[in-house]
Amino acid sequence: MSFIAYYFHWSEASVLQMEHAARRKWCREISDINKSLAPSDKEREKNKRRSIFTWEKSGVTR
Repeated sequence: MSFIAYYFHWSEASVLQMEHAARRKWCREISDINKSLAPSDKEREKNKRRSIFTWEKSGVTR
């Protein structure tokens, strides 16, 4: 319940009034939204700052 209340800023009372199936549906919806907004592992790796110590591995010589 706190998961739904946190993301949608709904009161505890309004979340408690929902049926269990509806709460599960909203949890899935929130999770799907979060997954779509989070960068993938490949994107995260691509955007990492590279160290000078990784240059040799990538073909750049010092």
